Amino acid sequence: MTPRPDALLDALDPEQRQVAEALRGPVRVLAGAGTGKTRAITHRIAHGVATGVYQPTEVLAVTFTTRAAGEMRGRLRQLGAPGVQARTFHAAALRQLRYFWPHLHGAELPTLTESKIPLLAAATRRQRLQADQGQLRDLASEVEWAKVSNVRPDEYAALAASRGRDVNGLDAETVARVLAAYEDVKRGQGRMDMEDVLLLTAAMLAEDERIAAQIRRQYKFFTVDEYQDVSPLQAALLDLWLGGRDEICVVGDPAQTIYSFAGANAAYLRDFPRKYAGTTSIDLVRNYRSTPQVVAAANTLLAGSSSRGVELAAQRPAGPAVTHREHPDEVEEAEAVAAEVLALRRSGVPLSEIAVLFRINAQSEAFEDALAARGIGYVIRGAARFFDRAEVRQAVTLLRGAARSGQGGDDLVAEVRATLAGMGWTAEAPTGRGTARDRWESLQALVAQAEAFVADPAMGSTLGGFVDDLDKRAAEQHAPVADGVTLATLHAAKGLEWDAVFVCGVQEGSVPITFASTPAEVEEERRLLYVGLTRAREHLAISWSLARNPGGRRTRKPSRFLAGIAPETLTAASAPTKARGKAARCRSCGRPLATASERKVGRCGDCPATYDEDLFARLKEWRLARATEDQVPAYVVFTDKTLEAIAEVKPASTAELERISGIGPAKIERYADDVLALVGA
Repeated sequence: MTPRPDALLDALDPEQRQVAEALRGPVRVLAGAGTGKTRAITHRIAHGVATGVYQPTEVLAVTFTTRAAGEMRGRLRQLGAPGVQARTFHAAALRQLRYFWPHLHGAELPTLTESKIPLLAAATRRQRLQADQGQLRDLASEVEWAKVSNVRPDEYAALAASRGRDVNGLDAETVARVLAAYEDVKRGQGRMDMEDVLLLTAAMLAEDERIAAQIRRQYKFFTVDEYQDVSPLQAALLDLWLGGRDEICVVGDPAQTIYSFAGANAAYLRDFPRKYAGTTSIDLVRNYRSTPQVVAAANTLLAGSSSRGVELAAQRPAGPAVTHREHPDEVEEAEAVAAEVLALRRSGVPLSEIAVLFRINAQSEAFEDALAARGIGYVIRGAARFFDRAEVRQAVTLLRGAARSGQGGDDLVAEVRATLAGMGWTAEAPTGRGTARDRWESLQALVAQAEAFVADPAMGSTLGGFVDDLDKRAAEQHAPVADGVTLATLHAAKGLEWDAVFVCGVQEGSVPITFASTPAEVEEERRLLYVGLTRAREHLAISWSLARNPGGRRTRKPSRFLAGIAPETLTAASAPTKARGKAARCRSCGRPLATASERKVGRCGDCPATYDEDLFARLKEWRLARATEDQVPAYVVFTDKTLEAIAEVKPASTAELERISGIGPAKIERYADDVLALVGA
């Protein structure tokens, strides 16, 4: 039964109602995060059907993912418009191709290939190249970008540099030749790829007016979701579907444009009113997802930047403050997050409603380790678990072989680096994005793990011991879970939401990532962080670390994007010491303390130690026993620097202990009683 038109409108807020009532002509909806855009556009379609303006079969709603298309179809059925087609660009185009192609060419449609990799392998062999799997995956991404950007193989070399395109280990001319060879191989095998689906449909409509007219008679009204992600090829196909008409409604958020590297172009959304005269433009600003605290942080992040979309207005009641926490290293950061996850679970937040977000997949390992050590289940979205990744499995196998053959020398870290160098690891990261960079990050995480292993006196320094430790970590992380915390990159989190979100690793070099060199690339990183922040409904925690490993040089700085969100913590060196609760001057010589390490122990690096050495020794003995009991590396309990600070300050209360850098609520909960007893003994 179709709902009454007025009943459909009664369910909407004023701006959503404007969308639903704008049934004709070009319409642009700028929909901020959490403002109910899917609700608005499905009610618009249902309202059009209920009032007789639309025939259900004459409407095509286009999305970018099958999940979004399925959600839209489900909502339209509930709203009394089950006959409306809601499909992805590719699904809609493929349906048209399969119907018209045999009539047009008298032959079957080319077979849709499941993967470009075998075809690219053949293409590289034709060019006498030896491409590894990483290069083949990068080449597949380049094929996709070139096609959706309408860049032909013979144009690629001339445009690559200006478009920021780079395939590790291959120059632009070589890539161009591979792209051309790929097309030859594909045609020779009678195959087509997903981009060909759009290209062939566009060509069919452009070349055969009868087919174009038939499709235009079928679909008279178009709705396009996530319009900020439209590529030049998709925009061209939309124009052909419309055939000069303007019955189109587009919905998107320029502040959530995070796929420019894959060919998305937000200019189509921004410039829509220029293309279509008389456009009705409506802003959805009422955020129903997040608390005012989360919304304020998101608005502040984009304020005054070129990435700014609509300014969100929170509709939910006030919630907890957004937290911003600095940690001495990535291990401490992961430990603190895991402890806060436990606290949230105890307070009633389901693990399935908690997410830990980071910039790149390789950052998941520390969080996997910290969660597994506490028996907290987790799932990784959009990637394999760290020890399941092909390069990590191969590296551990090589390290195990080296250990069994007795190749390990006195320098464990040097041996690990030398072994991984055989897999392509280098001291310097590859430039640019792609699988080579992802692979390097995974191998670098193993090098960092070796450095941390050696730095922990309780762990030893043999290659065999290190491999055993890796095997133990892998076994813990491979435990199956039915439900758990979501670990995901910021890109993989797009379109999702949770009650509690931890956005981690928000330091320079990670957010913005180091290879974001142009102003446009840096702004895309800002928008990526915005996507992360706006995934949170109630609890939002932002954190960063000053060093990769425990005991490492604390040279990192918080991301420049936090200047407005957390202005009191701009850098480790310049943050006001009073606000951070650390001594501002050396207790020995009285000089100002310049570094975070000096502030941790309250004295200059070149001043003699003033801590109680007997207490320090007792603390180390306790730490070893506790680490053995908990089956974690000793540095996970406390680093040597933290123990020095305890032995120097001699805290007499929990409050005094918590003021020491590196000791947060989680450490207080787990270790405060033991430590205070040792101090008071």
